[in-house]
Amino acid sequence: MITIKGPGVFLAQFLNDTPPFHDLRAICLWAEALGFKGVQIPTSDTRCIDLKKAAESKNYADEIKGIVNECGLEITELSTHLQGQLVAVHPAYDKLFDGFAPKEVHGNARARTEWAVQQLKYAAKASQHLGLDAHVTFSGSLLWPMMYPWPQRPDGLVETGFKELANRWLPILNEFDQCGVDLCYEIHPGEDLHDGLTYEMFLEKVNNHSRACLLYDPSHFLLQRLDYLSFIDIYHQRIKMFHVKDAEFNPTGKQGVYGGYQNWINRAGRFRSLGDGQINFNSIFSKLAQYDYKGWAVLEWEDCIKNAEDGAAEGAAFIQQHIIKVTDKAFDDFASSGKNEKENRSILGLE
Repeated sequence: MITIKGPGVFLAQFLNDTPPFHDLRAICLWAEALGFKGVQIPTSDTRCIDLKKAAESKNYADEIKGIVNECGLEITELSTHLQGQLVAVHPAYDKLFDGFAPKEVHGNARARTEWAVQQLKYAAKASQHLGLDAHVTFSGSLLWPMMYPWPQRPDGLVETGFKELANRWLPILNEFDQCGVDLCYEIHPGEDLHDGLTYEMFLEKVNNHSRACLLYDPSHFLLQRLDYLSFIDIYHQRIKMFHVKDAEFNPTGKQGVYGGYQNWINRAGRFRSLGDGQINFNSIFSKLAQYDYKGWAVLEWEDCIKNAEDGAAEGAAFIQQHIIKVTDKAFDDFASSGKNEKENRSILGLE
C-alpha cells in the first residue's frame, strides 16, 4: 500500500494583491509555515506562473519549480479550471464566461474556444517540464441548460452534445498523453461531467482514453446527494487527484438541492472549511489508502462563513491528521505459522 502525499493547498482562493498572497514566493512561504508540503498552482493567475512561457521554456519551468522548492514545498499539480470551462460553452453562458478569457476573444465564441484549447495544450507541456504526472481542469458544458428534463429533450440531443464535447477534448487528451500526464476532470455541477454517469458517457465517446481521469472532490457529491464513498469503489482506478473540501446539506421545507436562487450563505447546500461540514473524511482517506491512491491530498478552501486564513491553518492540520501512514505488514503476522505446502495439504485432508 501507498501513503497519500500531503497536505497540499490549491492557491486559487488565496491569491490577491496583499502580501503574502501577492506572488508565488511569498504565498509559498506562507503555506509552508502553516504546515503544507505542496501547492497546486492555478495557471490562469500570472502572479504564480506564465503558462505559455512554462510550456515553451524548460528553463523557465525550472525557475518556477525552484522557487517552490526553495520554500520547502513541491508543486502538486497545475490547474486550468477556468480555461477548461471555455473548451465548451453553451451560448446561454457566453457573456458570463467571456470574463475567463482575454478581451481580444470576447464576443467571439469560436476564437474563445480555440484560445482555451491552446491553453490546455500549453498546460500539458508545462506539466511535463515541471515533472508532474497529473493535471486538473473542468470539462466545460454544452448541455447544462438541459440538465433538468423539462422541456422534454429532443431524441439524440444528449448524444450529440457528448459527441461534440469528446471531439473537442480528444486532441487535448492526445497532447497530454504525448507529455505523459493524466488529465483529471473535476466532476462538478455546471459541467457536462457532473457525476459518474456523465463521466462514463464522455469516457465512451473518447474511446476510454487512458488519460481521461478524475479529480475526486466529495463536496460536489454531497450537495448532489450522491454516494461519495461508493464513487471511490467504482472509479478508483481513474482517480488521480484529490481535493479535500467539506460541505453540508441542510434541506428545509422551502429549498433543497437547487437552492432557490439563494446566495451561498443562505443555500441548503454549502461548502465549508474542513471539519465544519458533514463529509466522512475518515472513510474517504481509508478507501483511498486501500486502493493505493498515489497522489496528493490538496485542500481547496471554500467557505461562506469562516475566513480563508483560519480555514487554511485548520485545513493543513486536518489533512495531516487524516493521512494514514500505511502498514507494511498484517496485524496478525505475530501469530503466523509460516508457509508449508505439505502441511497445508494435510490440513485440508489432501495428504
